[in-house]
Amino acid sequence: MKVTIVGSGYVGLVTGACLAEVGNHVVCLDVDARKIEILNGGGIPIHEPGLLEMVARNRAAGRISFTTDIAKAVAHGEVQFIAVGTPPDEDGSADLQYVTAAARNIGRHMDGFKVVVDKSTVPVGTADKVRAAIDDELAKRGVAQPFTVVSNPEFLKEGAAVEDFMRPDRIVLGCASDASGERARRAMRSLYSPFQRNHDRMLFMDVRSAELTKYAANAMLATRISFMNELANLAEVLGADIELVRQGIGSDPRIGYHFLYAGCGYGGSCFPKDVQALQRSGIEAGRPSRILEAVEAANEAQKTVLVDKVVARFGEDLSGRRFAVWGLAFKPNTDDMREAPSRVLIGQIVERGGSVTAHDPVAMDEAKRVMALDFADRPALLERIGYADTPEAALDGADALVIVTEWKAFRSPDFEAMQKRLSEKVVFDGRNLYDPERIAAFDLDYVPIGRPMHRSTTRTETTAAAQASSAPLFAK
Repeated sequence: MKVTIVGSGYVGLVTGACLAEVGNHVVCLDVDARKIEILNGGGIPIHEPGLLEMVARNRAAGRISFTTDIAKAVAHGEVQFIAVGTPPDEDGSADLQYVTAAARNIGRHMDGFKVVVDKSTVPVGTADKVRAAIDDELAKRGVAQPFTVVSNPEFLKEGAAVEDFMRPDRIVLGCASDASGERARRAMRSLYSPFQRNHDRMLFMDVRSAELTKYAANAMLATRISFMNELANLAEVLGADIELVRQGIGSDPRIGYHFLYAGCGYGGSCFPKDVQALQRSGIEAGRPSRILEAVEAANEAQKTVLVDKVVARFGEDLSGRRFAVWGLAFKPNTDDMREAPSRVLIGQIVERGGSVTAHDPVAMDEAKRVMALDFADRPALLERIGYADTPEAALDGADALVIVTEWKAFRSPDFEAMQKRLSEKVVFDGRNLYDPERIAAFDLDYVPIGRPMHRSTTRTETTAAAQASSAPLFAK
């Protein structure tokens, strides 16, 4: 099939590459000339495992191309995916200006029947706005062209997006109930048939239900994360271990183990803005969600938990202290720094007079860019943020290590070398990567999330021996 992807960012590029991979002819459109230049030059503007190779393979085969030519792109595909950004507006609602602009461009240039697919994450009612925008442009042209609008939300995890698209657990499609909707169902079934050869994963429903499904899924996952973080904070006070609690409740098949890991808060481009957008939809509909308000508040508070632990150990004034930070991206296998907990941690450390040397396997360049924006009006604080090419190099000259992102490269470090490099011998673990007893045996104090803090075995034994040597041999 001939497919057009409007928007060559994260969702659009993954969608286009994967559709080309199974034999479709795809044109990816973007108004950002620099992005198209990168793509036509053999690169990609984002980090996503496997995506660069897939794009290169299909470019060479002539199945995918990239352009800024709107008329050419609209003329190409019977199916037109809208995969542009929907950033949060000032009130938390989704900003649909790019979606409606894409719809208007389709209406200005379409010639013949088009299936217009909302792939962007959009609030309920967006398909109506897309339809109205296209109708308006057709009316200006004085033509009557048949088209239909489909809601096909993406369920791609950053860091595993290619795998998620190629082997989906469900394909949600919201279609109209009229004849054009039936034509759209046939087209979408044909388009997605290569991705569901084992069994039918397509879920057809009305358009508004499909739009709500995406927000509901992300809000549910965000709720699980915030709930576990709240439990972790309670576990610390009660002297319980959240990892053992996780195993206990995760073994219940009604709950399961997914998204039950305590940590230092969620980030990224999806959960924060989708929770806010769903909240806003509820307020506008007269049904505000108290649960989502709590989820967002809990997550914002959780992003400061690591700083609270650092302050509890070293005091409010961190002047003269240097901290190694492992992990900058909001999650592993991506360079996405949007809403990343590392930004809150680093910001609060340098504001208290401390300095940071950070390392991330792929997000260093993006981190430098966003940190420069975060501290554009405070250059003196920006100078306290440094970067190291390796995790080990970040430890040099540091008082303590703070782990923010659970990259696999951090899971089995050389603890003996770590102990020698850290002057204060403290590890603050925002992702509970290590076994507390094992790390304590290396003369390191270990401060995890929701688990008892473990003091260095060596220093604890030394202290106990010193106390014993000063005690009388026999009680009087």
